[in-house]
Amino acid sequence: MKEDKIPGTNHSERNPLENLVVIDRMIIGPVTIRDNKISSPYRIQIGKEEESMELVYSYEEQVFNPDDGSSPNLASMITAQVALNYGLFCHEITFDGVFDNTDKQFIRDMMENTSREIYVKKFLEPNPFLTGVARNMDVVRLRKYTAAKIEFINTSYPDSGIHWDAWSVDRNRNAILSSGGKDSLLTYGILKELGKETHPVFINESGRHWFTALNAYRHLKKTEPNTARVWSNCDRVYNWMLRHFPFIRKDFNTVRSDDYPIRLWTVAVFIFGAIPIVRKRQAGRILIGNEYDCTRRTSFQGITHYDGLYDQSRYFDNALSRYYLKKGWRLSQFSILRSLSELLILKILVKRYPELQEHQVSCHASHESGGRTFPCGKCEKCRRIVGMLKALGEDPSRCGYTKEQTDQCIQALSSSKVKQIGTDAAHLYHMLLEHRIIDLNDYTKGLARAYPQILKLRYDHERSRTRDIPEDLRHSVISLLLNYADGAVKYTNRKWEDYDVLVSEEMKTLYPFEMDAQPVENMKSNQHSDRSYLWAGQGI
Repeated sequence: MKEDKIPGTNHSERNPLENLVVIDRMIIGPVTIRDNKISSPYRIQIGKEEESMELVYSYEEQVFNPDDGSSPNLASMITAQVALNYGLFCHEITFDGVFDNTDKQFIRDMMENTSREIYVKKFLEPNPFLTGVARNMDVVRLRKYTAAKIEFINTSYPDSGIHWDAWSVDRNRNAILSSGGKDSLLTYGILKELGKETHPVFINESGRHWFTALNAYRHLKKTEPNTARVWSNCDRVYNWMLRHFPFIRKDFNTVRSDDYPIRLWTVAVFIFGAIPIVRKRQAGRILIGNEYDCTRRTSFQGITHYDGLYDQSRYFDNALSRYYLKKGWRLSQFSILRSLSELLILKILVKRYPELQEHQVSCHASHESGGRTFPCGKCEKCRRIVGMLKALGEDPSRCGYTKEQTDQCIQALSSSKVKQIGTDAAHLYHMLLEHRIIDLNDYTKGLARAYPQILKLRYDHERSRTRDIPEDLRHSVISLLLNYADGAVKYTNRKWEDYDVLVSEEMKTLYPFEMDAQPVENMKSNQHSDRSYLWAGQGI
């Protein structure tokens, strides 16, 4: 591994990342605002050539007032998020819009974190989309991975000031970032059962990914009056950008993979797009269905990173919640599923809310037929879902798998691994062998091992803590989950120990990200803070 030792710079003659800087300048904005639509040009300059593409967010209801002074700021932040994936590849990135100091610090911090994540996960680890020099890059540990010089200008809204003003919100109103997967469906089912006002917000990408959400969206649109949809062409912007990278295969659209070629900052692209609906409906909370294994901090030859999962981690939720409070938006963002494994999430969904689980689609190669979306039955995600359902004694046909697809998935599990952390995969294989669903062979025998904690609520300081759920939800949510879990455990002294979570002192801990936890004057004074969001705030 090589190391950059030049103070205050990101470049040296030994820095292989220089080969990735292929765009001279990227300019985002200015944004155009209508009452139900915003759009912003993405322009790139390479030598004397310039190309552009419009990023669009369209809403089914009026969510913006073009004459409102706060709209240009929110719209500028929404349309800026896609660009945070490209700090490694540009000499300059210019954001043309309305941004305050809190916005600017957030963009810089998150772009730098994303640059590091992309370097490790997309260039140092195997990536079938790469070609040329990018396929065998040296490992360098740098002080700063973002190559781009970042600047902020405002050419269209010079009279638009940003005034700190606390939004009016109701914490009984819960916006759920919804996708048609098991996590958001379970989150919806739990909150609805607890009598909370729920607002499922679906982000409709213009590409085939919308198929995964279609069944759930159509069902909830009929049964839940608060269901909302946002249309965006962000996936087209991603693909447009890929065509300008010489280190990405020209036929990237034909490569079958469960990962994206480059981008890792994706969840925020959806979350910020949903915020206009959240604001209009005065929801006080944004829930994302992320589980235990989404929070990871690890290292690759001395380079610390979040394993490509930062925007699914509790650190991301906490960083966004801090950002919202600094802005005066009075929102909090969290997951009520952090203590659960993927297997336990599916167990609770299929056992308690089978009417929701039948609309689950966890396959990015799904297809539509007869007005309903069906999974492909061939990809890794399909193998995993079928395997878990069979291990739980459930019928995969409920959510669209044919008998032939189910048999093929079970057969494939006997020789092909699933994309889970080791203990989760090992316990799944243990259950499949125990119930004689798959054959015992050298491959399956080597994978299978019992880890009873996988079907328990898991708590530790790093990934899952009771304080990450607001106090008014905490007891009800955990009590419901315990009806299906085999108890709860806490990681103490490097081992899992039984944990009576409902009577623990941690149940009384304050949730730190609701505005009542801090006086309004303190929030005002902190709105221009340059506090880092990354590898920090571990106490909360």
